[in-house]
Amino acid sequence: MAYAGLSSTQQRADVVAYLRSISPNAPALPPAGQAAAPATAPAAPAAAAAAPAATPAAAPAAAAASIGTLLASADPAKGEALFKRQCAACHTANEGGRNGVGPNLYDVVGKPHGHLEGFSYSAALKSKQGPWTYDDLSNWLAAPSQYAPGTRMAFAGLKNPEDRANVIAYLRSLSANPQPLP
Repeated sequence: MAYAGLSSTQQRADVVAYLRSISPNAPALPPAGQAAAPATAPAAPAAAAAAPAATPAAAPAAAAASIGTLLASADPAKGEALFKRQCAACHTANEGGRNGVGPNLYDVVGKPHGHLEGFSYSAALKSKQGPWTYDDLSNWLAAPSQYAPGTRMAFAGLKNPEDRANVIAYLRSLSANPQPLP
């Protein structure tokens, strides 16, 4: 397997969190601040492994800004670049585009959950009522498996609120009649 791995501690932590979320028998995590180091690992990597435990503590401060506030200064071009890196392997976003592993996302903002004919949505998404609001999209992009437990979307999420706002601004731009900003 020619895979270089994930160099970001946060991305590795996100993958572990996702794998734990789909495992019926996930082992218990060590207490916060205490990382279990492999028996052969030197002390420095063990200290680096403890970093993910500290990261969530910063999340509440970042979460204080509403998605509406973040969208006011969001950059759709940055969102498009992030979409191409993180989403385009499974989703298309062109008008009339085909569904891939995931549905085509053209004109998704403001549309009902699971609205595309011909795409087989998970029961988790079919059960969601109402349109894709900006808050819904932000929550979905932050942690799909928490927003819709049982979703088939195998993506850990975008933890950075500005990244989510940029992607949402890009998705908003993919419409003949973009939804008004909050």
